[in-house]
Amino acid sequence: MTSTRSRRARLMVSLGAAVTTCLALAPTASGALPDDGLAATPPMGWNSWNTFGCNINEQLIRETADAIVASGMRDAGYRYVNIDDCWAEPERNAEGELEPHHERFPSGIKAMADYVHGKGLKLGIYTSAGTRTCADTMPGALGHEEVDARTFAEWEVDFLKYDNCNNQGVPATERYAAMGDALRATGRPIVYSVCEWGENAPWEWAPDVGAHLWRTTDDIKPAWDTGNSDGFPMGVVNIIEANGKLAEHAGPGDWNDPDMLEVGVHDVEGYPGLTDTEAVAHFSMWSIMAAPLIAGNDVREMPENVKQILTNREVIAVNQDAAGKQGAPVRDDGDQEVWVKELADGSRAVALFNRGGEAATIATTAEEIGAKQAGRYVLRDLWAHTDTETGGEISAEVPSHGVALLRVTPKR
Repeated sequence: MTSTRSRRARLMVSLGAAVTTCLALAPTASGALPDDGLAATPPMGWNSWNTFGCNINEQLIRETADAIVASGMRDAGYRYVNIDDCWAEPERNAEGELEPHHERFPSGIKAMADYVHGKGLKLGIYTSAGTRTCADTMPGALGHEEVDARTFAEWEVDFLKYDNCNNQGVPATERYAAMGDALRATGRPIVYSVCEWGENAPWEWAPDVGAHLWRTTDDIKPAWDTGNSDGFPMGVVNIIEANGKLAEHAGPGDWNDPDMLEVGVHDVEGYPGLTDTEAVAHFSMWSIMAAPLIAGNDVREMPENVKQILTNREVIAVNQDAAGKQGAPVRDDGDQEVWVKELADGSRAVALFNRGGEAATIATTAEEIGAKQAGRYVLRDLWAHTDTETGGEISAEVPSHGVALLRVTPKR
């Protein structure tokens, strides 16, 4: 099924010199929503869950925002500081509204948004399309979509991750459409992340309910391969295998989301984390798949090797390319794969991916990757930051669990 791309909109109406009212547009005759201009490239940011779980508070979020700026992550493109589960009081107040946890966030979420916005960043929040959230620490939004969306907008939230726990068997399309409608009705531009775990093929319907990204798999773990490509838990290569089949459904404003980054995440739930080689491959493959780049490590105490991976601007440029195409495999030889992503300037990003246990030479050609016919090509190694030339042959020695990521450009 071909994806319906970029199907949301808001109409900005100026009222005087300082007041702007946002009116949500109705669906078109085809049922699609026009482009709202949000998430034209995959969202980049940070989320609290992978490292901290429920151990969050406003000091952590402020320090993280500071570190995103100081580390150079903001300047590399990371914008969203996303608070995951456990941020609210266990029950709604007398008016039926969510309240920030009185001990963890005593200053409130609006104050948190003001602080984050003051750093040139954006704030994200979390809830579930059910009666309770996944950690069961706070109410979900099922049946409270309008009041919660209005609350988030009043707090000046910029991103909503909407999970799938405790959903009471209500069809996913109904639950996620209700929140999409409620978000648009607020008039505030909020990126809408459907975290439905791929259970009901959200790539087929999530754009129609206003989503900008949708989870395609179950939760990621800081592991290379859990041996499970069909369910929970999932490692990096398990997720690549599942998400790589969905390239036709991605495009500007509509992104397949293979879950958050595990670069720099260690010793969580008994998983030791990724080696540097595996982390480079993880970041490279998320970039060539045009996946959202949402870091999950403790950026306040980030080793230089982790920072260098997360802020590699040449790799990020592949992820953020304006054409918005998701890369896909053009050859699968078992443990060795060749992936290609067409870029806006006509060049190709090529990942020579080695998921196997031994180093291997992986080769392809300009013809196989669909590059323009040319006498010679420039091969830019996006990790070594070096250039070589070729008449069309492309190859690299790739370590076990590693990748060679190249930009292939016809020589002019």
